[in-house]
Amino acid sequence: MRPLDENETTAVFEKLFKFVGNNLKNIVENPSHEGPESNPGRYCFRLQKNKVYYVSDALVKRATNISRDKLVSLGTCIGKFTKGGKFHLTTQSLNLLAANAKHKVWLKPTSEMSFLYGNHVLKGGLGRITENTSAGDGVIVFSMSDVPLGFGVAVKSTQDCRKLDPNGIVVLHQADIGEYLRMEDDL
Repeated sequence: MRPLDENETTAVFEKLFKFVGNNLKNIVENPSHEGPESNPGRYCFRLQKNKVYYVSDALVKRATNISRDKLVSLGTCIGKFTKGGKFHLTTQSLNLLAANAKHKVWLKPTSEMSFLYGNHVLKGGLGRITENTSAGDGVIVFSMSDVPLGFGVAVKSTQDCRKLDPNGIVVLHQADIGEYLRMEDDL
């Protein structure tokens, strides 16, 4: 497990910024109250076998006793780098993104299952959307009872959604909590 280099850090922060905006500062400066130390530590990003983990400093210090080849996971896996060098967020990052989301979409109960099966969000299934959402913005998808279901990319702005027909796509699906069942072996 090693710290991210400059290019990797840039790729991770750009992807996170797409979903959380200026709240990225809250993620980076989040105090950690783990471990025996009385003063709170910080969370950091670490790379292990092309996966990026969000983990407290205290846990990283304790993990130095374990060899790299024996270490399976540490902290929260927020994403992974592809063989081409691109960074993709994974479903496990949903709690982190939902707590700091800039743009949100709420689904009607009738369209929640469709989204959880991996389909895009249609205008007919849209319950609410935050104001000032632009096309291409990263959005977090919630149920009407504020349970985070997944995330995606807005295809239409908030203003364009009002004029759209009910079968028009509003959010392109990227990840959802249904992946825990659909891709059990890959996670």
